[in-house]
Amino acid sequence: MSAIVHTADTMSAAMQHAWTALPASITGDQVYEGIYSAAPKTVAKAPALIFVHGSGGLNPNIKKFQIWLAAEQGIASICADSFQLPDRMTYSSPIPREDYEKIHSLRSSELTAAVAFLQMQPWFDGRFVIAGTSEDAVAVARYVPAQAAVREKGRIIFSWSGEDNYHVVSHKTAVPNDLPVLNIMSATDKYFSTANSYIGNEQAAGHCAKALADNPNASIVLIPKAPHTLMNVPQAREAVEGFLKDRLLK
Repeated sequence: MSAIVHTADTMSAAMQHAWTALPASITGDQVYEGIYSAAPKTVAKAPALIFVHGSGGLNPNIKKFQIWLAAEQGIASICADSFQLPDRMTYSSPIPREDYEKIHSLRSSELTAAVAFLQMQPWFDGRFVIAGTSEDAVAVARYVPAQAAVREKGRIIFSWSGEDNYHVVSHKTAVPNDLPVLNIMSATDKYFSTANSYIGNEQAAGHCAKALADNPNASIVLIPKAPHTLMNVPQAREAVEGFLKDRLLK
């Protein structure tokens, strides 16, 4: 598998197959969970979260997180399906850093497209946060809005340390210092801390504190013994709930 660039058709497919969760407040009936193209008509507006899935694609953990957002927080969410790109490049770590960067470029293009896609939704109230996990939290950390894009209210970086290591040529974190950002990590992440034998950075802290050192709006949450995929761990949800309440629900 070697495809690393979307065509217009495959990018459209990634959005049409985006996993979507809509709160009952905007469906007028009940929480909707499913692909975007099958979503019901909406009767109201809500804030939103764009999630960028990890290397494993749309998995049950992400869907569970999106249902929690819709059912308990009243927040809509979409997560584009990167694997709508036929013959999409996949990998088994470790691989050359330059090859990881090809994937990061692909995922960044999907995030930019997802922001534009969100702005076209009749249920979107203009407020949103972007979030990603692991491989795709790199795209969230690096995101630079297109000129016409509505600016996000914050970013959530799950399970990415924002450091130079085996996974990137350079971390290239681009979070503005005035933008709220929440970084949630296992205290000893299996991939992005020195617990990983091929980390490629013997001084790795395993979190984004250094990359976000000049941002007074940044928060770092380290969860002891947490798994790599941790957005549904109770401590993570508690931190996310507070972050989203301040950014989207006031």
